Amino acid sequence: DLPPVDLTSSDPASIMYTSGTTGLPKGALHLHRNHVTNIRNALLGGAVAALLRPQPVEQPDAQPSALQSFPFFHIGGLSGLYITLATGGRLSLMYKWDARRALALIRAERVTSWSAVPTLVRELLEHPEADADALASLGSIASGGAPVPADLIGQIGARFEARVAPGNGYGATETTSAIISNSGPDYLARPRSVGRPAVTADVRIVAEDGSDCPPGAVGELWARGPNIFAGYWGKPDATAEAFSDGWFRTGDLGFVDDDGFYYVVDRKKDVIIRAGENVYCAEVEGVLHELPAVVDVALIGLPHRSLGEEVAAVIECAPGATLDEAEVQAFVASRLARYNVPTRVFFITEPLPRTATGKILKRELRQRYAG
Repeated sequence: DLPPVDLTSSDPASIMYTSGTTGLPKGALHLHRNHVTNIRNALLGGAVAALLRPQPVEQPDAQPSALQSFPFFHIGGLSGLYITLATGGRLSLMYKWDARRALALIRAERVTSWSAVPTLVRELLEHPEADADALASLGSIASGGAPVPADLIGQIGARFEARVAPGNGYGATETTSAIISNSGPDYLARPRSVGRPAVTADVRIVAEDGSDCPPGAVGELWARGPNIFAGYWGKPDATAEAFSDGWFRTGDLGFVDDDGFYYVVDRKKDVIIRAGENVYCAEVEGVLHELPAVVDVALIGLPHRSLGEEVAAVIECAPGATLDEAEVQAFVASRLARYNVPTRVFFITEPLPRTATGKILKRELRQRYAG
């Protein structure tokens, strides 16, 4: 017999470590309430998405089936595990990512939904074996864990003709996965937006003086609700710094439009300040992803004697593709203000350095190219 356990929603349930892209990882303590809220948010979001989908996927097997790409020590991986169980679905696992193996699993297991970081989504969709038959069972492709380039959402929309709903979730380890989401027609119409908050979450865009920003103005995203973690394990000072009057300070910068859709432009610590102008990396990276030769890109700030920082782009090009610095600069200048144009461009052949959960290690890139 199992021993009796007296649990409440306020009891600790897990400790999950942050990615540590801007510093040492910290253990985020989650309560049972946090994970249950995450499940309820996912169930409601899935029901709404199904109602909005113009062309429901006909499945001979009614059981939902998901492909797991996030590791289980990532909040996205843990969410994928228990949300699949909550919907009575089956989960296909991969020890290590391989696009060909993923295509085989999607076909064999009639996978209906898949979530992954943007680089893996692009790699699978552009694989030579990713034909219509191989992906016929898919009803949704969600991306998160890193900024999602707008061209990738457009590619999903054009390729599947609205049959497959793209999705995006904005959140963090501290928010117990996504607290803002965008999917289906809304996402295709606003591919640069992370969407609208879950019904359980309050979200603000806050200026430096602590006031709420008007629509369109960039500030820090703050959030509160039953999905916000209890604090950092053994780090009371870090916990106190992360909260302000009950609001969790995400460290991400963004804005909200007049229709209530949120946009994330950068990590607060990654913003490049060039001669007093703020350069938001996600915005410039999204533009550079539109270049066919670009496989992956990271924008970083490098020290500059007179400007304070200069804008540098580190670009991984497609095999056999050619691209030079002048082309990159002209392309960005044609779409954004001049201060966003990279003054230095580095071309690499190897993949960008990433954490195990797919986030680019910009700190490592800054150290590599600072000289």
